[in-house]
Amino acid sequence: MRKFVRLLGLLPGVLAMGAMVAPAAAADSPTLTKIKSSGAITIGYREASIPFSYLGADQKPVGFSLDLCAAIVEQIKAELKLPSLSVSYTPVNSSNRIPLIQNGTVDIECGGTANDRKRQEQVSFSVATFVSQPRWLVKADGGLKSAADLKGKTIVVTQGSNAVGFAQAVNAKEQLGLNIVQAKDHAESFLMLNTGRAVAFMEDDILLAGLKAAAPNPKALGFLPEGYAKIFYGLMFTKGDAGFKALVDDVLSKQMASGQFEKTYAKWFTGPIPPKGENLAFPLTDALKARIAQPSDAVD
Repeated sequence: MRKFVRLLGLLPGVLAMGAMVAPAAAADSPTLTKIKSSGAITIGYREASIPFSYLGADQKPVGFSLDLCAAIVEQIKAELKLPSLSVSYTPVNSSNRIPLIQNGTVDIECGGTANDRKRQEQVSFSVATFVSQPRWLVKADGGLKSAADLKGKTIVVTQGSNAVGFAQAVNAKEQLGLNIVQAKDHAESFLMLNTGRAVAFMEDDILLAGLKAAAPNPKALGFLPEGYAKIFYGLMFTKGDAGFKALVDDVLSKQMASGQFEKTYAKWFTGPIPPKGENLAFPLTDALKARIAQPSDAVD
């Protein structure tokens, strides 16, 4: 009887320990609650967003953002005590990536999506994982040293790209008198540059770096020194999920503090990458170094 009474006395403590097993983060996060209940997480990826996420030689998703998300998945496993968490991958594109986050099909998008105020009305973003800028790509032997040398010349941008507005703004502000031609896609814009029908191609710097690296002679192309408005990329997930955002940002911030983030960056941006062993030769920018030193999801 005394043993039974002692067991009753211990019961509240045992129940309390049981309650502690359920991670507090899950209680504050609809996404983590869903993951814990289903034992699965779905990651959205891009099929051709080099080097952020794309299909490798074996047609499986790889890339910088996917490596970052792999660390996030490991933290989720630890916090939810789900060592056998199932991870599935869903391809997304520019049109459906936000709707798939909103309807819960995708738990986190690990691509190369720009964080801006308009998108923040629909989804949430992690601290910045990359900072891009519109820049000019030119032929290395063209004698162009700065944007001022473009005065009166024909330049190309891709129809529908944000670069159209940037090029028009630069043209007006600096009174360059540019002949701005719009190509139907990036491939045509790049072709116009290489065939001399345009002396410069303005676009997001990392996209240009990818095109340059894949060219038959990458050294024949170079960047002008000017960079314009900063564009911050982040991992994307459901809006207003404070618990999930806290976990994601904590993982990324700790990687930035430890130096692991820079190692992952070097793997994808300054070394040979699959499937062809191309090197984007795109070292850390000062803007990204600033965000590594002080992680933030701010877009201004």
